[in-house]
Amino acid sequence: MRLLIFGSTGSIGRQLVKQALEQGHIVTAFVRDATKVNIKHNNLQIAQGDVMDPEAVRKAVQGHEAVLCSLGAGRKGTVRSEGTRNIINAMEQAGIRRFICQSSLGVGDSRGNLSIFWKYIMFGLLLRPAYADHASQENYVRQSHLDWTIVRPGAFTDGERTGQYRHGFSNTDKTTKLKISRADVADFMLKQLTDDTYLHKAPGLSY
Repeated sequence: MRLLIFGSTGSIGRQLVKQALEQGHIVTAFVRDATKVNIKHNNLQIAQGDVMDPEAVRKAVQGHEAVLCSLGAGRKGTVRSEGTRNIINAMEQAGIRRFICQSSLGVGDSRGNLSIFWKYIMFGLLLRPAYADHASQENYVRQSHLDWTIVRPGAFTDGERTGQYRHGFSNTDKTTKLKISRADVADFMLKQLTDDTYLHKAPGLSY
């Protein structure tokens, strides 16, 4: 497929680009700084721009079959939500339907999956702006007319891609490890391109 990846120089995005190319997809990496792309491949194209610029996003989405989003802004807010809103608007204008968006376990109705530490210390205090940004991001996705899937991973680790993880567990399940490797997050996101199980759903993802 012809894929466009936003957040492609972030820790999840780099894995998405790498694994998508390995699977034979034609990939466009949307980046603010092209020098941060350290992969060279015949099927890789670079689109340089700012996701906060609607016109740059509109130009980038043209000609693609699906879009994956793993925008990040550390502990700060607004880039995930506002950038995603620009992506959604551009996709709807271009008639591109399939959208896979990475959020976070604990957002929305998955709050019940969190431990007390993650619920009140991490998301309640330290990561509050990022949590609110993801919540707004999810709202934009849900209100869209796209064929969307929101992926909610636990805390990221640097482990290898295993393909062995839990997904789609109930929102009251507290038995997961609340962590997953970045490589496995990308693995799951890419699998959604050919699987409609989680169409218009927001599965949790964790070991």
